[in-house]
Amino acid sequence: MLSVERKLGIAWYRFPNENHNNDGRHISYLERPEWYAALDPPLFHHLKEVVRSARSISSLLPMLENAEFYEESLNVASCPISERRRFRKAWFAGALEKLAECDIVFADPDNGIVDDDDRRKGSAKFGKQIPIDEIRRLAEGRCAIIYHHNTRRPGGHDAEVNHLLSEIALPSFAIRAKAHSPRTFFVINADEEIAERCKIFCERWGKMKVSLYHQL
Repeated sequence: MLSVERKLGIAWYRFPNENHNNDGRHISYLERPEWYAALDPPLFHHLKEVVRSARSISSLLPMLENAEFYEESLNVASCPISERRRFRKAWFAGALEKLAECDIVFADPDNGIVDDDDRRKGSAKFGKQIPIDEIRRLAEGRCAIIYHHNTRRPGGHDAEVNHLLSEIALPSFAIRAKAHSPRTFFVINADEEIAERCKIFCERWGKMKVSLYHQL
């Protein structure tokens, strides 16, 4: 919906499967078509078929026609600690190159946004996160939408969203999704058309606790 008549690019931030933590177990919504199917019928029915067969990034491609994808593995744990920063730098350079012609980009790190503290960049889990610097570079000259899984930061989720909006320090607003585990999507450098589409999207999905959020 947001990328209609735009060239969409997706940076999957593809971290290796972690079967031990039950990621992907929340699929009960598929048993409630009366709630979910009407919101986006083609997507709902496609996801239902995907869950029945093989879940993968490639299985989503039919619903993202004409999008550009960067799906190189971000398995920083495969590198010696001394090489992890270099690996990440090269990985991100590849993302920028692959998505260079896109008008709007979406980044999907497992755990969302973190600061630019260099100490975290040697961590094996850094592949599950996107630092502020990468957000700004993805958003340069275009709209970017960044997924974030809200944390237990002191002050609560509103304070966390306000903090991240101030850290990003670009024209931005947030879309909050509070049903089940809380998620936030940061929309950066949106033009008037994209902003209006976000408003309509939130109104359509309002019963699922999706809403626009502006910095206080």
